[in-house]
Amino acid sequence: MSVLFPKVNKPREWDYRPIYYDKDKEARKGKKLARLHHGSFREEHEKNMTELRKRKHTSSLAFWLALLAMLLFAFYVLY
Repeated sequence: MSVLFPKVNKPREWDYRPIYYDKDKEARKGKKLARLHHGSFREEHEKNMTELRKRKHTSSLAFWLALLAMLLFAFYVLY
């Protein structure tokens, strides 16, 4: 069948939708850009890193306390 009727792909259709000016959308975009100030990404990163350090510290503290409790229990049982 492909010998007699070779498959030929159809050309892409041109889908053009005109872009109209939207005053409200432009105002929202301006407000969003106004919230982002110089150094805001750095501030967010530093805030996230301090929270991460706090969580890491508490989880490691819980690990060491659990390990200490297991060791004390093991020594109590062995003696």
